[in-house]
Amino acid sequence: MKRELGIARCGLACCLCSENTTCGACESGSCPDRDTCVNRQCSREKGLSHCYVCGEKCRKGLLGKIKPYGFTLFAGRYGKEKLLDCLERNEKNGVVYHREGVMGDYDEFEDAEMLIRFILTGEK
Repeated sequence: MKRELGIARCGLACCLCSENTTCGACESGSCPDRDTCVNRQCSREKGLSHCYVCGEKCRKGLLGKIKPYGFTLFAGRYGKEKLLDCLERNEKNGVVYHREGVMGDYDEFEDAEMLIRFILTGEK
């Protein structure tokens, strides 16, 4: 885990992403979607660092998907550091963020609350 890459504005875990060798996270200037990312644009316009600090529970952009939405809800409730701690613990225990490009253990949920429980416990 590259903890220093943290969490993207939309909630994706840059710190665990296998693409982080080419991306470098939202504010790196090397993110391939930096000019078109709805979540980056919206949070910047509002002067916010991340979607999880916004009072709205919108589903714009990547927040339309369960994983970033669940990660955003988690960070809003428990804080970014707790999210990073849980992701790091889960990774050490064999939980996979990406498998075969995009899909991983966090992608197996259809409900954000079930995903949040999984993040907290590392157990399905």
